[in-house]
Amino acid sequence: MSDLRGTVVVLDYGSGNLRSAERAVARTGVDVVVTADPEVALAAPGLVVPGVGAYAACMAGLRAVGGPDVIAARQAAGLPTLAICVGHQVLFEAGIEHGVEADGVGVWPGVVERLQSERLPHMGWNTVAPAAGSRLFGGVGDERFYFVHSYGVRALAEKPGRLVTWAEHGGDRFVAAVEEGALWSTQFHPEKSGDAGARLIANWVATLSSPAA
Repeated sequence: MSDLRGTVVVLDYGSGNLRSAERAVARTGVDVVVTADPEVALAAPGLVVPGVGAYAACMAGLRAVGGPDVIAARQAAGLPTLAICVGHQVLFEAGIEHGVEADGVGVWPGVVERLQSERLPHMGWNTVAPAAGSRLFGGVGDERFYFVHSYGVRALAEKPGRLVTWAEHGGDRFVAAVEEGALWSTQFHPEKSGDAGARLIANWVATLSSPAA
């Protein structure tokens, strides 16, 4: 295996949106590799799990490349992982879309379900309420981030070591981001969120040399 020091892997499991994530992370100055190889994904200093599309299809693709085991092993080892959009959603116990329930990775309790809003999809710029002590949102003020989704997690308890950031759309409150140890995730797309998103990605890349608490 080649030397991966200083490298971030973007996991290719057939979910799309790989190149925008690759470019956004590369702008921080680190090397970026796009691969479906679970051994490379496990060994890399940083792993990005993107996601676009239906929950069940994304889970099927993730399982096909050993993604759930890679994510679990990295979390246990304290290796930084950033999951985005449906990549964030599949970390929860299950997702329900169009009446079909699919099991998720199960890192966190909760069900991804259709948001209770008259205006769906939730598409465009929205503010968030960052968790106190968040490293992901460090140095980011009252900024807006880019969302594209109709489903989300509407209940997740905070506990020691788990920080939950919230957003609201059409009066419905949902999980916008989670930080737990070395595993961070966002419902929005930081790679499409301008300067504010770039700062978030840089904050995550900084944990490659300064592990998350």
